[in-house]
Amino acid sequence: MRLGADLEAFVGRLGHRFQRPELLVRAVTHASIASGSRPDNQRQEFLGDRVLGLVISEALLVADDQASEGQLAPRYNALVRKETCAEVARAIDLGAVLKLGRSETMSGGRRKQALLADAMEAVIAAIYQDAGFDAAREVVLRLWGDRVGAVKADARDAKTALQEWAQARGEPPPSYIEVARSGPDHAPLFTVEALLEGGKSAQAEAPSKRAAEQAAAQSLLDRLGEADG
Repeated sequence: MRLGADLEAFVGRLGHRFQRPELLVRAVTHASIASGSRPDNQRQEFLGDRVLGLVISEALLVADDQASEGQLAPRYNALVRKETCAEVARAIDLGAVLKLGRSETMSGGRRKQALLADAMEAVIAAIYQDAGFDAAREVVLRLWGDRVGAVKADARDAKTALQEWAQARGEPPPSYIEVARSGPDHAPLFTVEALLEGGKSAQAEAPSKRAAEQAAAQSLLDRLGEADG
């Protein structure tokens, strides 16, 4: 099977030459365009998530042989979460080669965080299926690059950190309110407010509701830190 020019260019960015190119084609095929003769990447996504998890777990143990499980867990979560996978996918322009249905294409699917993250995991699975674990590990470690060594010792996401802040003070978990949504359907902008029972709050904007919640939580944490100081 021969790849088109777009996928050949992507192979160069990815850094893995496929012996079975059909595995890559499947990895970039979204369910919105799949058919009986063209399977989608959902099963590969499932496998790739596990391969990525093992690679990152091993890399973290090597990077810090003194860290406890409690210290490693938040670092692991920061490196394998959807936001990070989508960030890596954007760095190699994975969105440009995704095979999407018309409706998904029109709604900006090539830029959607969840879709990019899922496809990144599927591509990792395709490498594993094509050449084994060592090949997948090599690509993951190269693409994730300095992220493994640079991940913060306290790598909890902002929403988790804010919830723990509230719980430590006997307060209920913070609430998140969608204040506004603007922009076209293919490029929306969400405004979310993070609110604590005591009335403290902060707002933030982001292209997805989930990202806006995280940004609002971080903004509120920053304000709480200033108040505590």
